Amino acid sequence: MPKKKLSAEQIVTKLRQVEVLLAQGKTIAVACKEVGTTNKSYYRWRKEYGRLAVDQSKKLKQLETENSRLKTLVADLSLEKQV
Repeated sequence: MPKKKLSAEQIVTKLRQVEVLLAQGKTIAVACKEVGTTNKSYYRWRKEYGRLAVDQSKKLKQLETENSRLKTLVADLSLEKQV
């Protein structure tokens, strides 16, 4: 089965669904199974996106992309300067 890459908004939505199921008294294992994710993914996502709202997660991804682009630009300029 191929892995699918979820967007930040989809991850935040899944985290909220798990929280609702946990509030209903279900265990983490059962809640994750109903949402369609693994316990490991849930804990990893919660660590990264736990306190974010959907709009904040969009902004986070945009900032990460911009940061990556700027790092590449600085590395290229540093290399040119050394030459």
